[in-house]
Amino acid sequence: MREVAIVGIGQTKFGELWDTSFRELMVEAGVRALEDAELDGREIEAMYIGNMSAGQFIQQEHIASLIADHAGLTPAPCTRVEAACASGGLALRQAFISVASGIHDMVIAAGIEKMTDVLATQATDALATAADQEWEVYVGTTFPGLYALMARRHMYKYGTTEEQMAQVAVKNHRNAQFNPCAQYRKEISVENVLNSQMVTDPLKVLDCSPVTDGAACTVLAPAEKAKEYTDTPIKITGLGQASDTLSLHDRQSLTELRSTLVASSTAYKMAGIGPEDMDLAEVHDSFTIAEIMAVEDLGFCKKGEGGKMAEEGETDVNGRIPVNPSGGLKGKGHPVGATGVAQAVEAVTQLRGESGKRQVEGAERGLIHNVGGSGGTCVVHILERGD
Repeated sequence: MREVAIVGIGQTKFGELWDTSFRELMVEAGVRALEDAELDGREIEAMYIGNMSAGQFIQQEHIASLIADHAGLTPAPCTRVEAACASGGLALRQAFISVASGIHDMVIAAGIEKMTDVLATQATDALATAADQEWEVYVGTTFPGLYALMARRHMYKYGTTEEQMAQVAVKNHRNAQFNPCAQYRKEISVENVLNSQMVTDPLKVLDCSPVTDGAACTVLAPAEKAKEYTDTPIKITGLGQASDTLSLHDRQSLTELRSTLVASSTAYKMAGIGPEDMDLAEVHDSFTIAEIMAVEDLGFCKKGEGGKMAEEGETDVNGRIPVNPSGGLKGKGHPVGATGVAQAVEAVTQLRGESGKRQVEGAERGLIHNVGGSGGTCVVHILERGD
């Protein structure tokens, strides 16, 4: 198996982008990634595009052909990858496999979602298709409801507080103000979070990631060729993917995601390092409780101590293990199919030392953690600066 590096990155602004079409977003991110790698599009041999639900959001299926066509990259094979909110992370994994196996050399891993062209109720219904329709959605459960169940159990079992969850949102909004692509570049306070409208007890509006439009793109190449395209190649040294039950009621625990435990363990083993070796992490904070559970499941603290980490500033940009310096899904935005690739874009930017005021000083290794649904899919990648 060949070593693989990311040699180009590109991302659109995230937000309510009503004046920009689905295909324009994807091309914009792709062009930026190709320009970053100083690469001609004719050199691209394959593409993997993460997308959850274009059929419901914009009434367009067969988006692989659409993107290849509009980007002018036909006849290179383009494959749509779907794993709910983990679609982008899984696209990156498939691109890695394509290059590592030797089937292709220059491969794009991208993600996109256009979510704001429908009513809020329609967006909620589309997102709910990532849950169990028969056993969860049929009885009225939404994703805020599912994560609220996790939050309540975590609070009961470990004493996690609403204030600690609010600290996650505050930290991520603080980071997002320095990210030019972020949807919400504005600081908030703990009081703002606690006093925001209740969605599903104990989660308020400011505990929840937003509905977002956006696209992100990476270019992968064999590591031995990476210096032809960039002075700072970033290697993917570990990756893992795991599945869990679709519905919560079949799980042994509501306070951890088994898919995260297994996927991260696999990635750490492949990279030959552990959580203590990470300089930063981009984790799937679709809800504030999700980040708290993630830092525990990824091994950054003992189980039940994730809330305390947020409260004590250990996950701040200058903390022991900076988490979501991009602003995370909460501040940067969450165009579900693009999120996993956007996490890679942030990690590469950080490891290149190009993140400006949100830069994690001396960062050489980073982890990205992308979750589908309520944990039915998890994809973890470990990235490191190349030689």
